[in-house]
Amino acid sequence: MFYKMIENKCTQWYESERCTVKSIIEYIEKAGQMRDAQIEAIKVYLFLKIACECKPLTQLFRQGFFNSIDLNEIELSKSTREYLFQNPAAAALFEYACLTNDKDEQVSEKLEKQIKKEPTGIDYNEFFRNAFYGFSYTDYLFSLPMGAGKTYLMAAFIYLDLYFAYNEPTNPAFAHNFIIFAPSGLKSSVVPSLKTIQNFNPSWILPEPAATDIKRMISFEVLDQSKTAKKSNKIKNPNVQKIANHQPLSELFGLVAVTNAEKVILDRIQEKQGQINMFEESEDDKDRQANELRNLIGKLPSLSIFIDEVHHAVSDEIKLRAVVTRWAQNHTVNSVIGFSGTPYLDKVEKIKVVDSLSIGTAEITNIVYYYPLIDGVENFLKRPVVKIADIADSSLIIEKGVREFLDTYKDTVYADGLTAKLGIYCGTIEKLEETVYPQVSRIVVEYGLGTDVILKFHKGNKQYKMSADSQMQFDILDKSISKIRIVLLVQIGKEGWDCRSLTGIILSQEGDCPTNMVLQTSCRCLRQVIKNGQETALIYLNESNAEKLNMQLERQHHISLKEFSSADNSKTTDEVEIMNFIKEDDSTTVEIELRDLKSILDDVVIGDYAEFHAEEIAGRYAVAIDKFMSDRVLSKIAEFNQKAFLNSSAKKPYKQIEISEEGLELIEFLSLDCTATGGEWHSDSEIQIDKNGYVIVDGNKTKEFWDGYIRSTKKPLRLKIRNICGDETVWEV
Repeated sequence: MFYKMIENKCTQWYESERCTVKSIIEYIEKAGQMRDAQIEAIKVYLFLKIACECKPLTQLFRQGFFNSIDLNEIELSKSTREYLFQNPAAAALFEYACLTNDKDEQVSEKLEKQIKKEPTGIDYNEFFRNAFYGFSYTDYLFSLPMGAGKTYLMAAFIYLDLYFAYNEPTNPAFAHNFIIFAPSGLKSSVVPSLKTIQNFNPSWILPEPAATDIKRMISFEVLDQSKTAKKSNKIKNPNVQKIANHQPLSELFGLVAVTNAEKVILDRIQEKQGQINMFEESEDDKDRQANELRNLIGKLPSLSIFIDEVHHAVSDEIKLRAVVTRWAQNHTVNSVIGFSGTPYLDKVEKIKVVDSLSIGTAEITNIVYYYPLIDGVENFLKRPVVKIADIADSSLIIEKGVREFLDTYKDTVYADGLTAKLGIYCGTIEKLEETVYPQVSRIVVEYGLGTDVILKFHKGNKQYKMSADSQMQFDILDKSISKIRIVLLVQIGKEGWDCRSLTGIILSQEGDCPTNMVLQTSCRCLRQVIKNGQETALIYLNESNAEKLNMQLERQHHISLKEFSSADNSKTTDEVEIMNFIKEDDSTTVEIELRDLKSILDDVVIGDYAEFHAEEIAGRYAVAIDKFMSDRVLSKIAEFNQKAFLNSSAKKPYKQIEISEEGLELIEFLSLDCTATGGEWHSDSEIQIDKNGYVIVDGNKTKEFWDGYIRSTKKPLRLKIRNICGDETVWEV
């Protein structure tokens, strides 16, 4: 959670007189083309580039650049306070230890106590070196959920860097050239989506004529052609030739190269027990060609390396870092900028503090900006409608899922002519061809559709070949000419598949997608088609995949499946128009925030309410409770009913808890004070109702049910009632 310190400091900088980019941010906001998640990321990016001079995180944290904590407000010994004031790295680690996550869980109370007790016993410089993987170069990671527009954000960063670099050509903080890596294994889906960078309109972030001027300076190269030469010959090595065409490289400005990481990192590199062999002395032509491309890229001046879906690159960490470190030795690397929607490690990593204390983290530590998935659902993603099948049979799940999709979305055509589509993930090609395709074909015919609305998309095997036009059909799914409504997939499209019209996903069994990618796969259908549109998407899961989705949501995003599926993306056009009106109206400098009254009222708890009357019979007194209502108890019951209903099924129906009109069953304890009208409570008469409904009168158990009265020998002055949640309220009688 180091990013929380960075974001806090960024906010302070942006609101200060030292900030020099307010006019650019205001222009971007007024242009209205970038999402709030993208704009906030741009603020952090410019803060790191300008205020932090694009320095490595290790250096910045050691210098205490992100420190915001007021040490004078913390309970510390005099010696510890003085030490923290004099050692910014120690103060930085202390502040980090005191941070809390979304659940108000502290990063490390043990570390806080360790620093308070013995601040001099920690090697702070070594801690931050290890925390940020020992990199000597700048490495920042931006975490935004799928659908936030990471690709356009990359483009925005590129244009902003070039804009400042053009105006300050000797400032080392700004990059002059860029290479964008897609992770290995995703070349069929990620690289084509990255080509959309070419379509980015720079006037969304820069005013004219600067936007057009910078666009003219950019040269795009997509390094996706196969090597054709048998010998190391630049003329016959297409990828090398594309870069060589920009000679002299020492003066190069504005090159944006896009390639699959596999072409640069994994090709002809061997890793064994942490040792890297690039075969640089090899006589093999393929080895020489692979190194030729790597060496040429390493000569690009002031190079910024963008890594899309960086969590995949982490799995090939040693190979990736070996190449980047080699380039950094040439003093040509400006920065490494990563992008990911799921910046989490497969297992918790320990960062040593002292011999007896380490800090565990499941996040990639160099995150500098984090935008929560749940905020995306409430803002720019479709609202997920999650259905969990109560049956184990995969075919029956697919049957129910397809029918529900067609019942709901068969006639859905979005404003730009796109039709709603369903993706069904199959564990094997054989299952897709022999079971799922015949089944889905039968269903679509029942709904009056032809089988040509089904696309089978897989890489093929000896028995079932990939059809000739399937790649073309897959590539045009987001065009109005596409007739496809249902896509059957095997090990493709789990990630990096940008299809806005995908409106449903079915995962019917284990193995339909990798265990650690259920979240990414399920969210494929959440990309919004029409900006600010009120759109929904169907996610149909078997119980096993639902459990994995819930686990990954809780571990990675600190939300439950229930919270995920109940998120509200109802940011209406009216709200947008109101915000635009507020921006245009300059009659006040007060910042105005629109709040949903429903969400505010949800947090308001009304005090318990009681109707009662007193009676006197033959010298004895009684108070009759006519009606009792508790807002808090009713809210708890409603929440329990909703949760139980979501988990119910036809085989296991759930009968909701209902409360009587009088509400007396919400009471567990009553007491009368017959001594004083104020001050200390005197319990002169008590009734407790146990879980079976029997009353305990003044501590004596009975087998009688409560009749709604509490009695006393003295005249009652005050009445106390405790509800079944433990809240007590006092009334005058």
